[in-house]
Parts: sequence; C-alpha cells; structure tokens
Amino acid sequence: MENAPSTSANMLGVLVWIFTWWLSEAVPMPVTSMSPLFLFPLFGISSSDEVAQSYMDDVIALVLGSFILALAVEHYNIHRRLALNITLLFCGDPLNPPLLLLGICATTFFVSMWLHNCAATVMMMPVATGILQRLPSRTNSGHQNQENNNSNDDLVTKFCKAVVLGVIYSASIGGMSTLTGTGVNLILIGMWKSYFPHEKAISFSTWSSFAFPLALVIFLALWAILCLFYCRKGSTRALSAYLDKTHLKRELDLLGPMTFAEKMILTVFSILVVLWMTRSITEDIPGWGSLFGGRAGDGTVSVMMATLLFIIPNKKQPGEKLMDWNKCKKLPWNIILLLGAGFAIADGFRSSGLADVLSRALNFLENAPYLAIAPVVCLISGTLTEFITSNNATTTIMVPLLIEIAKTMHIHPLLLMIPGAIGSQFAFLLPTSTPSNVVGFTTGHIEIKDMIKTGLPLKIAGIVALSFLMPTLGPMVFGTDKPVNNVSTNYLHVCG
Repeated sequence: MENAPSTSANMLGVLVWIFTWWLSEAVPMPVTSMSPLFLFPLFGISSSDEVAQSYMDDVIALVLGSFILALAVEHYNIHRRLALNITLLFCGDPLNPPLLLLGICATTFFVSMWLHNCAATVMMMPVATGILQRLPSRTNSGHQNQENNNSNDDLVTKFCKAVVLGVIYSASIGGMSTLTGTGVNLILIGMWKSYFPHEKAISFSTWSSFAFPLALVIFLALWAILCLFYCRKGSTRALSAYLDKTHLKRELDLLGPMTFAEKMILTVFSILVVLWMTRSITEDIPGWGSLFGGRAGDGTVSVMMATLLFIIPNKKQPGEKLMDWNKCKKLPWNIILLLGAGFAIADGFRSSGLADVLSRALNFLENAPYLAIAPVVCLISGTLTEFITSNNATTTIMVPLLIEIAKTMHIHPLLLMIPGAIGSQFAFLLPTSTPSNVVGFTTGHIEIKDMIKTGLPLKIAGIVALSFLMPTLGPMVFGTDKPVNNVSTNYLHVCG
C-alpha cells in the first residue's frame, strides 16, 4: 500500500472511518450515512456536487415513491384485509395446519415483494399473532388429563413457533424477489450502474426474472423445513377447536366492505407494478420506456404514481385526498440516506483509484473456480450480516471488493455481485441479525435455538439454490456469459 496514490489511501481511511461508525453505532446510522457529503470533498476524493448527486438518482426516486405507496397501504389497513382473505383461502375445511401456515407465509412473501421487508414484517406480525391469540396458552389442568393437555400444548406451541418464524423469514425471502423489497437489491443495481455506466441497467422486470424463481425455491424450502420441524401429527386435532373459517370470516366482516380509497390505492399500486414490469421487456419487445428514448426509469413512474395519491380524493371528507404530507412524516429517511451513502462509496471507490489497487492485490484468485468461490461469497456475506445487523452495510462493504475479484478471475462481475448481495440477506440465525428477526423475537413465541434450528438448513438451502441458479439462469437473464468492458468473461471457466 506504500505505493498507492494519496487519493486511494485517503479513500481507504475514509472507508475505515465510515464502517467503524456503522459497526460501532458511535453516531446514529443515518448520520454516518451523511458523512461522505463532507469527508469526500475534504479528503480530495470527489467534489461536493459529485458526491451529492449520489443521494438522489433514479434508484432513490424508486424507493421514495414506493415508500409513499407503502404508507398509504398501511394507513388504510389494506394489508390486514389482504392477509385475512388469503389466510381464509388457505385455512382449509377441516383445518389443515400446513396449508394455513403456507397461507400466512405466502401472504407475507407477497407483501414483502412490494414493501420493504421490515415494513412487511411489522405489518404482518400483528395479523399472525392475532390468529395465534385464538390458541390457548399452556394449561395447568389436573392430573386426570395432564398427559393429553401437555401433548396438545406442545403441538400448539410448535405451531406458534412455525407461524412467527414463517413470517420473519418469508419477509426476508420475499424482499429478495423485487427491487423494492429491500435496500440491498437497490444498492446492488446502483453500484452496477455506477461501476459500469455503459452497460445495460438492471430494470425491475430483469431483476424479478431472476430473483423471483430463486426466492420461490427458497420459500418452498422454508415451508418444508417448518412443516418438518413444527407441524407434527395431531396438529389438526389440537388446533381445529380454536382456528376455523368462522373466526377468520368474523375478523374480515369487522373490516367492512372495501372503501373507495382502498380501491383507488390498490388500482394505483397495480398500475405501478405493471409499469415497472413493462418498461423494458426484451430486446425484441422494448417496452414503453422506448417511447421516451430511455429517459424514463423505474423511479420516474414510482414518483408519478405516488404523486397521484396527493391528487385523488378519498371521498371521506370534502377536499381530503388519499394522502397528505403529514402521513409521510414516517418516511424511512434512514434507509434513503444509507442507499445514498452506498452509491457515494461506490463512486469514490472507483474514482479514487482504490479499486485498481485492490484488483492488483487479488491476482492470486485468477485461477480459482467460480463454483468454489460463489458459495463462500454467500456464506461470508450472510455471516457478516449476522453480526453487523445491517445487510445494507454488508452489501456496501462487499460489492466493490467482489467487483475487483471478478475482474481478477476474468468473469462477469454480476456472477459475484449478486451472490454477495443476496447472500447478505441469508441472516437467519440470530434475533439481532435483521430488524425483521427482532420483530419476531419480541413476540415471545420463539427462542434463539428455534432460529438456529430453522435458520441453518434454510441458509444452506439458499446458498445451494443461488450457487446453482447464478451460472445457469444468470446468463439468460443478465447476459453473464458476455464480456463487460475490460472484464474478459469466459463462461466455460465459470462452469468449470
């Protein structure tokens, strides 16, 4: 490092500063996320205008618009209505506990596809625990039926654990499948655009074409693990006296019929999803984005549709709209600032020359086989998140390094960037690993040993699925078998 240019040395020092603050929480994370705005200009890494631009681009606009829509869904209780309807559909008659568990988990998975996974967990956990409140707590009956009661109590307790674990893990898995589900995916595509501006951007539909099948495989693995460990024989008998369609229908009836406001928010949300999925379809079918010469992005329509919420009346009070700015005071600016910091670090990593220095230091990996590196990348990212408690921070740390490793190995950068980013979301072992895990742990239904018992096989299933799909589905979706700028990609080398 003695021969490194002063700018790259400065960038390394700034990175140590920022990551130390992030990990130690010496100052609040949102404040740390703003530090590149003064550190980069003062240490000669980039100008104030250049670093400020990282904090508001199309990806940030995408997040801003989707968060406003999420607040509207939360305000009008649409998520609760959706959850009760889907749970009612899956409940079965007579009660089928594995099917009911699938319904609750599938609802959380679906909600998390469109909302941030932490928000999805916060929304869905009261719905799930509301269902569990119908179940009896541990009884203290007399000796006559003690054995039978203990058996039923054990079955009920296990089902409660399955539901809570299913909600927190389904939220994490569902968030992987779309760009709006978690900040990690947005950091990844932002860094891709920053490092490789001349390459085709990763659109909402492109990401989902790869990530949704992956998330679906991991979700089914989760359901199988939960059924194996927690839905034992006799669960139907133990639960059927407390959970049936009559109870769920009564809950749904209390919400009343859908209002005009709810219908309009669902309409706006549905139109937004269609616009996201059709902006860029295939090379032969360009999508509506071509009508604007590529100038409009996913963030464009996200903010446009969010703006409609401030124009359309809610028909409750004269002059009152679906949304007003007071309802937006709960916008998660901490996540928005963290994304901006990640993009600024990616730009500084490249412009300072630190990326080139790291690339030369990693030459020893040139002949390493991809199928040996990818699982290790997933494992390292997931393990870091278990202790850092922020998959966004893990991704920000890992992705620039993985880009340089990919260059050294002469493979497409996305072959390592995606396992690194998605792998950081495989933080299933500790209650403090993610905010979603914390929400589940505070319900009192699960213990650390339950998370390890379920999370370890789930982490292994995720790593195996990602390591298999990246070199097989990846070339079809992302074109990872084609060269990128100065990265000479040899697909045979990847597969071998």
